[in-house]
Amino acid sequence: MESHSGITVQRALELPGLRAGLPEVVAGADRLHRTVRWVHAGEVPNIASLLKGGELLLTTGLGLGTRPAEQRAFVRRLADRGIAALVMELGPRFSRLPASIVDAARAAGLPLVQLHREVPFVAVTEEVHTEIVNGHYALLQQAEEVHRRATRALLDGGGVPQVLGILADFTANPVFLETPDGQLLYAASTGTGPVGADPLQVWEGMRGDRAARESPPTGALLVDVPGGGPDTGAVRARLVLLAVSGPLATVHRMAAERAAAGAGLRHASETATAAQGLDDRPWYDARRLDIDLLLWRLRDHPDLAAFVNRAIGPLREHDRTSRPPLLPTLQAYLAHAGRKAETARELHLNRQTLYNRLARIGELLGTDLDDPQTVLALSLALRARRHTN
Repeated sequence: MESHSGITVQRALELPGLRAGLPEVVAGADRLHRTVRWVHAGEVPNIASLLKGGELLLTTGLGLGTRPAEQRAFVRRLADRGIAALVMELGPRFSRLPASIVDAARAAGLPLVQLHREVPFVAVTEEVHTEIVNGHYALLQQAEEVHRRATRALLDGGGVPQVLGILADFTANPVFLETPDGQLLYAASTGTGPVGADPLQVWEGMRGDRAARESPPTGALLVDVPGGGPDTGAVRARLVLLAVSGPLATVHRMAAERAAAGAGLRHASETATAAQGLDDRPWYDARRLDIDLLLWRLRDHPDLAAFVNRAIGPLREHDRTSRPPLLPTLQAYLAHAGRKAETARELHLNRQTLYNRLARIGELLGTDLDDPQTVLALSLALRARRHTN
């Protein structure tokens, strides 16, 4: 993936400012596709220490030194710094570039350009920077358009699959939403290319072993989806974009970051966290776990723990000291909406044993298990206990 937004060295040389200097590429002609992040002009010997990488450096060579060893070291330091290209204007300092400079640039794989005519460096700087800023703005517009489409899909009643589908179409690559430990929540594919309509096969291949979960493939793009509620800064999930059909670019990351800030993805990621501890299933529908999400968001509120203790505290105390435990019986009974025959079959009990256990539960709780309000309170308490100590 591109690490910076900008223009290529080739594009910079085609702009009027540098083109007026009659540029000649004398080294690194095969690397003119490098991205120019910024332009810097300078004549000091230690200029490499002032650079961050990705710069197009303009100089007349006053800081290169007079000895070949100094000149080679100067070029090597620039290459090690990761600049995009070195552009040297011929004139009073050099009427032609010394072999030591050209050879060092070739050895380091650094694009080296000599200008045969004098050009105002400030004009070149302004021109290239304008091109970079305009390009960056264009990327922002593309990413913002993806964000608008995703937001519109959510407002129109769509969900996470629609948002991921929009991202997949934009990047022309499969997109996944997964938990931080690599468990899949949703997947989407562009429907074209080698993976076609089966992104799950790609994800399973990527996540087939533990090492793959911890070290995503080269070229993958990962974007954190922050949670809401009291732990706003916590990471609840992440978007994973894989470079399957083509490379991923800076604009793809920008679009993914905007999509990650959408309420739908946050909802899905928080619901995945809230669902931890439920019965082991291959997947859960996030739209049917709103109650669990609400209880999870209240997990640190003392009233929730007090409610759980009032509702099922006596059963919890019973199960710590006596056998058989009664909480599993109550949970199965409520899961089957009070249908005793189905409850007995799930627990492998005869009906009379189940009746005796239900009677004991009602006695310990001092309540009627046939009362709808009681059933509702007990169901909520059983769900909420996973989120309380």
